Amino acid sequence: MSKVTFQIEGGEPVTVECNAGDNLLELARRANVAIDAPCSGNGSCGKCRVKLMEGALDTIPNHHLPQEEFEAGWRLSCNCKVAGDVTVFVPDIASAYQSRMKTADLSSPDEVAIFQTCQEMLRHSGIHFENPYQSLELTMDAPSAEDTMPDVERLIRAVRQHTGAERVRVPFHVMKKLAAVLRENGFHIRAKGRREGDTFHCMEVCPAEDRTIAGCAIDIGTTTVTMVLADLESGALLAKGSSGNGQIRYGADVINRIIQQSRPGGKKKLQDALIKETLAPIMARLCREAGIAAGSILHLAVGANTTMNHLFVGVDADPIRMDPYIPSFFGWDGLLAGDLKLPANPLAQVAIAPNIGSYVGGDITAGTLASGIWDRDEMSLFIDLGTNGELVFGNRDFLMSCACSAGPAFEGGDISCGMRATDGAIEACTIDKDTMEPSITVVGDPDQRPVGICGSGIIDLISELFRCGIVNAKGLFVREGRRVLRDHYGMGRYVVAFQQETDTGREISINEVDIDNFIRAKGAIFSAIDTLLGSVDMTVEMIDQVYVAGGIGSGINMKNAVNIGMFPDLDLEKFHYIGNSSLAGAYAMVMSQQAAEKVAEVAANMTYLELSTYPGYMDAFVAACFLPHTDARLFPHSQQEV
Repeated sequence: MSKVTFQIEGGEPVTVECNAGDNLLELARRANVAIDAPCSGNGSCGKCRVKLMEGALDTIPNHHLPQEEFEAGWRLSCNCKVAGDVTVFVPDIASAYQSRMKTADLSSPDEVAIFQTCQEMLRHSGIHFENPYQSLELTMDAPSAEDTMPDVERLIRAVRQHTGAERVRVPFHVMKKLAAVLRENGFHIRAKGRREGDTFHCMEVCPAEDRTIAGCAIDIGTTTVTMVLADLESGALLAKGSSGNGQIRYGADVINRIIQQSRPGGKKKLQDALIKETLAPIMARLCREAGIAAGSILHLAVGANTTMNHLFVGVDADPIRMDPYIPSFFGWDGLLAGDLKLPANPLAQVAIAPNIGSYVGGDITAGTLASGIWDRDEMSLFIDLGTNGELVFGNRDFLMSCACSAGPAFEGGDISCGMRATDGAIEACTIDKDTMEPSITVVGDPDQRPVGICGSGIIDLISELFRCGIVNAKGLFVREGRRVLRDHYGMGRYVVAFQQETDTGREISINEVDIDNFIRAKGAIFSAIDTLLGSVDMTVEMIDQVYVAGGIGSGINMKNAVNIGMFPDLDLEKFHYIGNSSLAGAYAMVMSQQAAEKVAEVAANMTYLELSTYPGYMDAFVAACFLPHTDARLFPHSQQEV
């Protein structure tokens, strides 16, 4: 037996026993040590870096690690086998995805406005923010020798008098605490629950001053999880939080997650990573911030893609990736928080926004509800950008949807210096076309030095390189300068920040392979738009409005996205950023019974187009894999400046 010690930067060391020959990345996963591995250990991303401090590892140099870094002890954990007792250093960036993911702040007026706009839009469509949840302040006579009525009948009588309900259901969860709550509070308490017709379902009893009844809306993204607590009576936002999805150490994309969950014990590992490591800590923190008990959360709604929905409830997701790509479920009724051991009232219903296909899930149906395109006459295109790209096109008469496999490039994956939008990520960039010198904006503290480049920064950078004539339509470097360097094979790269300018001491640059990977990702988006429109005999000129949603959307420079051929060349006034539409839609489902019914109706009326089997899609994709496109007539306003 050997011992491996993971020395985590800024944390306590973790030591585990293993056998000689065990893979270091797999060992870290078993020990619950977060090492970022977007490619799930297949060796293609080069992100799972650790530094050998003591001992030896069986490994060989590879193209992701320059010789000087290999000699300094840096290794890719996926490429290492344990050869004996060893100590490795795990840099903090490996877990930053979970603790420091950049998300919108609830205190921001723009963020609050997204939810207010959603409410106003739905009300305009005849959907009212009303729900069946009630908080009842009750005062009962204390029992005595003359009044021997049991506690539960005393509660039922008080609820009937207060609400006029004919029947009151008191479940075991309430019964087991009822006696103590009544006596500790002098029989002046609060009962919280759900009214359905003539029946009141009592879900919680607590001190009378504990008035709040809360709903919890959750957006489960492949990369990021975001959550908001709201007052079910007033609709007010109580608290908001987010973190990286703890499943990310099992791969950046849904296919790698599905493969991992299909292995022995995999479903539980993936479910625990999401519920125990991600959702539960966020919910506990939000309850503290809002000053409420977990038992006061009476309703939850979830917007998530089809794979995340399956992994959330612990259902086998393997059929999603197998022909004919049929998921286990689209919708789910009757799911309770107690079934999943979520830190909420165990009787709280968990509403899942319905999926409509293997790769178009509830995050898109919830987002479509929030966007309002289902209730408009004008032709609208809804684009949700994240780890993958999902699209919906149509109006009140029809809705077409599809998903494209853009890969992890928009989250920084497949890019040598790419990273997620955490502290130190370059999120915006401009280049002087004469000097070729960059100006950058970095996530985090104003004095933060750059660590890597996130999705929005990559869009800006490639657009600027093309605009300034530094790269050609194929993404190859055609100008020389101080910041354009070449390796011994002649492959060019543009240095955004030299070693002495970064926080890690490593150069931040983008090379021709990176650009090619990103061109394919943006090509997937545009070709999906082109194919979706073509399926209904329409062209981009017929698009009246474009609504961009998703975490990456918040930082997108729309003009640059058009310039590189990711979005169609339309008037910029037609583009609108609508924030986290999946979360806004889940919030509407929590607050309004009508909204929950409407999202199910929208999903049922949406047609799903499977691009992988659609004739002509691959031709459209290949044509879009240039800057901006092989057909320059499609982008008359996107011009390369030389």
